[in-house]
Amino acid sequence: MSGSGIFVDGQYRLRIPMSKFEKNWKAQENNDSFGKRTREAIRGPQPIKPQIQKAATQLTSEINRLDGALARLKQRENSIFKKTVHAVQVHDQESSKAYSNELAEVKKMQKIVTQSKIALEQITVRLQTVTDIGDFAATISPAIGVIRTVRATLGEAVPDAQQALGDIGTQLNAIMSDVGQITGTNFFMGEPNEDATKILAEASAIAEKRMNESFPDVPASSSESVFTTGE
Repeated sequence: MSGSGIFVDGQYRLRIPMSKFEKNWKAQENNDSFGKRTREAIRGPQPIKPQIQKAATQLTSEINRLDGALARLKQRENSIFKKTVHAVQVHDQESSKAYSNELAEVKKMQKIVTQSKIALEQITVRLQTVTDIGDFAATISPAIGVIRTVRATLGEAVPDAQQALGDIGTQLNAIMSDVGQITGTNFFMGEPNEDATKILAEASAIAEKRMNESFPDVPASSSESVFTTGE
């Protein structure tokens, strides 16, 4: 085994370079130290855990609010759908096109609310988990990005949710800042990170699938459909 030597107590001893395993072990110790500091911050004398639980509870309330919005949109959809079917059956092309356009707008709103609800559900589960395992930065940072995006998206569909989501986002930012000060770690809280983007993309795909499965087709009185194809 190669390596330079040194004299200790009159004896020559070989100095063995630090192996890759030892370097990885030291890095792991540093990671463990960060994890320990984070867990202590969450469960310490002034625990952050209740604040995270509070944010999760508030998000659950907003999810329930979105459920209510979806129920109202469903009622509106049913009403417009019946009018559209009647207009098609009596060959009222002008009214059928107007109703179909309104129905398409309802579908758009339903998708916005559905994907927002799914995204909030995903980060709520993550927040509830972080109180147990202390996986802090990997959970809170994406949650902040998702909430910021959902809040902006819901502006037209559910404006009442904007203020509450803004407050929750502010709370999570404050928690990140507090833990950063305790652990000596600088958490970046800018644009939505890769995890947040992935959560939003998955929520959009699930919402699209649900809409395609549940949205009814209008029976046409002739071979020409009142809806555009490929929707």
